[in-house]
Amino acid sequence: MGSKNKLKRFKENETFLNLIQPSREIVFEGRFELKGGWNSIYFKNNNPIVLELGCGKGEYTLHLAESNPKINYIGIDIKGARIWRGAKTAFEKGLKNVAFLRTQIELLTQLFSKDEVDSIWITFPDPQIKSRRAKHRLTNPDFLDRYRKILKPKGVVNVKTDSEFLYGYTLGIIECEYGKVIYSHNDIYNNPNSPNEAKAVQTFYEKTFLKQGRQIAFIKFNFD
Repeated sequence: MGSKNKLKRFKENETFLNLIQPSREIVFEGRFELKGGWNSIYFKNNNPIVLELGCGKGEYTLHLAESNPKINYIGIDIKGARIWRGAKTAFEKGLKNVAFLRTQIELLTQLFSKDEVDSIWITFPDPQIKSRRAKHRLTNPDFLDRYRKILKPKGVVNVKTDSEFLYGYTLGIIECEYGKVIYSHNDIYNNPNSPNEAKAVQTFYEKTFLKQGRQIAFIKFNFD
């Protein structure tokens, strides 16, 4: 994408009421007013809150929001040119149960209060295979601690990946230290017992992976 198109999207992002872009200064100074108030201030209801981390263009968030109007969805990504697509589509469709948050996932505990989130989706994250990149894996112990702090009791984390490495790594972390696996399978499209929620949405990248013959894995777990 050319720099002019990116700048145009960044400018348009500023006009979307469904796209929140807090400055790091506001976040680190504890002045982010939606923390603890996503339902009361933004959504103005008491419906469950579901996050999609690394939402990209928001395909997953948008599909889930359209399918479940009584649930509030928040797509989170740092890439402004990508998140623009999700925010624009949600605006054009008039979806009131969707928000997009442009920020780093590392800041989750400064953006959401304890027990504020009902569930989390992590869809096709970068597996960060090299050991020096381990701290960036979205299922490493540091990130899992963040999720635990904002999830309600029995709140679940859902992970979809085409990476055999990340699938095995995540299962190992959960089973050894961090939680309870509710469901897992390394090839959900060749398993008739896979839950519908694991197959209900196929992003552009997932469709591409399937055409390439890659297996799609799914893990659902909580911290009980």
